[in-house]
Amino acid sequence: MARKLFDICWQIVFLWLVFRCGVWLVGALNLSLPGNVAGMLIMFALLASGIVKPGLIEAGSGFLLKHFAFFFIPISVGLISFGGLMRQSGLELLVILIVSALVGAAVTGTAVQQLQQRRDR
Repeated sequence: MARKLFDICWQIVFLWLVFRCGVWLVGALNLSLPGNVAGMLIMFALLASGIVKPGLIEAGSGFLLKHFAFFFIPISVGLISFGGLMRQSGLELLVILIVSALVGAAVTGTAVQQLQQRRDR
């Protein structure tokens, strides 16, 4: 049990360090990209190149995904302070969220289908 807890802790620290590297890189190069996105790109490059094996971050990332809903509590509480904005522009924001989610799902579905067809050839 202690070994698993230790693995989860250091893997989360590693994921946090990759995130911080992304934030630092964006600041150092003055990129117009969010630091968390740069961190995800760094992690993708590490995984795709084989430098980091998926098993090395599996326990920590699994723990974070298992408790993912917990991370939305501060966001939900923060939205309460924007009640006036929600009353004024809530419908427009809802439409934007729905349309962007549908576009994202459509693009992802199309890309997966094309990659699957390419693999089947």
